[in-house]
Amino acid sequence: MNWLQKIRNKNIVFKYILSYYGIIFLVFVIWILFLDDYSYTEHRILNKKIKELEDNKRFYLSEIEKDSLEDKNLKNPEKKEQFAREKYYMKKANEDIYIIEYQDSIKK
Repeated sequence: MNWLQKIRNKNIVFKYILSYYGIIFLVFVIWILFLDDYSYTEHRILNKKIKELEDNKRFYLSEIEKDSLEDKNLKNPEKKEQFAREKYYMKKANEDIYIIEYQDSIKK
């Protein structure tokens, strides 16, 4: 009697696991979980990517919302001038602009 038959005769659980059907079932489970193109590990990687893309989508939708509100505000000429002066430091032809930076606002 070989060692496999001894184990099979001692324990009833091993009797079913080590039968041909049990071995085929274990090979099938291992194949499905790890080796197949649609394996469990591949699904986990794809689900992480989907979550990351959904987070990006939420971020960009909120940015679009902010930009659309800013675009509505820029239709007013006074707001447009204020935006250009604050953001791009634009000036009229006959004026000077002085930018004052405080010590704690300077990036190192």
